[in-house]
Amino acid sequence: MFVLELTYTAPLDRVDAALQDHVAWLERAYAAGHFLASGRKNPRDGGVIIAAGSDRATVEELTADDPFVRAGVCEYRITEFTATKTAPALAEYREQLPS
Repeated sequence: MFVLELTYTAPLDRVDAALQDHVAWLERAYAAGHFLASGRKNPRDGGVIIAAGSDRATVEELTADDPFVRAGVCEYRITEFTATKTAPALAEYREQLPS
């Protein structure tokens, strides 16, 4: 699993100009099963996405294709973790620690 932290690198008017395309990109990633949750940070200086079912290379490709990245308005910090405990609704995403 991955935590994808977006940090805006441009003023909000430039972020908002790319927002519609970013939301369409999110919808495609949800439909493909890559993302579990996403939203804006508070204060609004970026966002957070929880991604599952992918390897790091796939996640890096996904984030590089984000319209926010292509517009030069955000950077990503990608943190990989092993989800050994989850809420019952996310049980299918539980992972085992490597031996």
